[in-house]
Amino acid sequence: MKKITIAIDGFSSTGKSTLAKQVAKQLGYVYVDTGAMYRAVTLFAMQNNLIDEIDFNKEELIKRLSEIHLSFQFNPQLGFAEMYLNNVNVEKQIRTLEVSNFVSQIAEVSQVRAMLVKQQQQMGKDKGVVMDGRDIGTVVFPNAELKIFMNASPDVRAQRRYDELSEKGQLVSYDRVLENVMQRDYIDTHREDSPLVKADDAIEIDNSYLSREEQFKKVLELVNNI
Repeated sequence: MKKITIAIDGFSSTGKSTLAKQVAKQLGYVYVDTGAMYRAVTLFAMQNNLIDEIDFNKEELIKRLSEIHLSFQFNPQLGFAEMYLNNVNVEKQIRTLEVSNFVSQIAEVSQVRAMLVKQQQQMGKDKGVVMDGRDIGTVVFPNAELKIFMNASPDVRAQRRYDELSEKGQLVSYDRVLENVMQRDYIDTHREDSPLVKADDAIEIDNSYLSREEQFKKVLELVNNI
């Protein structure tokens, strides 16, 4: 069976990563969580006092991009690859609401996007890859054989994100999570460089009222049709 490239784009908290992991595992494909890469760069900026609620030293971050080394290392106990920043496992740190609050600003920086897109294209050059993010089907792999665009209502997405953070023991309010979701939507869709848009040939899936199993079966049907 020939290997293809599967690009999954969409808004935050639409379950892109969960779906991509399921599909990759089923097909024996490589899974690449591009959002984790942007989150890791965000964590680097936070650790080095380059971004906070008041200021974002964009120029200094650009100067220090050569100090950022990202890699995915497979964890057999979890069944998926975890994000490493400069050889340190940062999988838990990058999933916090604090990182979520800044990641869209980091992703607006053209130099950051150029660096990460180059790495992503290298990771998927041999096909047999499922990659999720914001610009996979439009910028990273515009010729992907299957493009999915995930969507859901902001309220539903905020509730999912709130439940996920609460399960991890993070003390957050639903209102704060909803505000974060809507803020990220605005920044992601209005940035000048590679804004979040549905590719012309992408298939949109609104999973506001779909179960994980239902959307998984829907995507597998699309794969099998190809």
